[in-house]
Amino acid sequence: MILTTTNSIEHHTIKDYLSIVTGVAMSKKATAMGFSMSKYYTALEQNIENIKEEAFKKLVENAQKVKANAVVGIKVEIELTTSNYVMVSVTGTAVKVE
Repeated sequence: MILTTTNSIEHHTIKDYLSIVTGVAMSKKATAMGFSMSKYYTALEQNIENIKEEAFKKLVENAQKVKANAVVGIKVEIELTTSNYVMVSVTGTAVKVE
C-alpha cells in the first residue's frame, strides 16, 4: 500500500479513484498532567505517535476494503481535547495505481 500526502505518485499512473477513506483513533486514557512539564510533554508526544499509528492502520484497512493499492492526498489532523485525550483523524483518497 502506497501512502502519500501528494495528489500523485511518481512513476505510477492513477487508473481509478475509488473512495475517500478515513482512519480515526482516540486515546483510551487521558495524558496525565503532573508536576514535571517535560514528563508531560514526553508522555503526550508518545501518546500522539501511538494514536497516529492506530489511525493509519485503520486508514489502510478501509482502503483495502475498496480494493485500493494506494492512498493519495493524505491529511492528518491531531486534536487534544480539554480532558487531555488525543484524537487523530487521517483522511485521503483511495486509488488504484499501476
